[in-house]
Amino acid sequence: MAAICDRRGGIGADGVLRVLRGDIDGGAEWFMDYRNADGTVSQMCGNGVRVFARYLQEAGLVKPAETGDRLAVDTRDGIKQVTYCDDGEISVDMGAPKLGGPADVSVSGRHLLGLSVDMGNPHVVVTVDDLRSAGELAAAPITCAEQFPAGVNVEFVRVVGDRHAEMRIFERGVGETWSCGTGACAVAAVLGSGDVADAGADGELGRHRGSSPSATDSAVTNGPAELPSITPTTYAVTAPGAR
Repeated sequence: MAAICDRRGGIGADGVLRVLRGDIDGGAEWFMDYRNADGTVSQMCGNGVRVFARYLQEAGLVKPAETGDRLAVDTRDGIKQVTYCDDGEISVDMGAPKLGGPADVSVSGRHLLGLSVDMGNPHVVVTVDDLRSAGELAAAPITCAEQFPAGVNVEFVRVVGDRHAEMRIFERGVGETWSCGTGACAVAAVLGSGDVADAGADGELGRHRGSSPSATDSAVTNGPAELPSITPTTYAVTAPGAR
């Protein structure tokens, strides 16, 4: 898996989605098996579930017109309800964020305090005045191993204005990425919880939106999901450093 995701020796990706049959009697015909770029298992991927739903549609495995534009996708964090929107985007009910306690984060020699959020996978949201405070993010921010034994996703967030924030994220098992669906929802939950004065309820990154009006409501993420091709392709991949 790591060899496939390697950006020099492989295809290059933040992770791999595997399409599996789910338990239709349990409420979902399809199961999303998601692995991080380093091969580790992850409970959930907010952007990934939209891509997963789009793949099922374009591969002819589901027909939204026959299901009321709804689709249930099973994940390691339970079943997620997907909606194919009229504007071509895809919306996902991500479930209710679970706000935790404070969490210490050290990055680039700086000590910062954030708030932990459980979105099915673990997050720490750190509000900053300048996103450059996170440094180069060449390595994972240091967090408490006892608090996050399996690692944690860390969002560095700057409030831009009412209902508008920008963020940088370090995803466990991947590195710094350009977008994170569960991360956007975690940020929205923290900003909507009142932990940041005068902040609105939405975290926004480009056309990717995470919305959670309050810390107890379900978070909903919606945005585009575009596939350049669904033609099966076989790749010969050599692991970095292999002879």
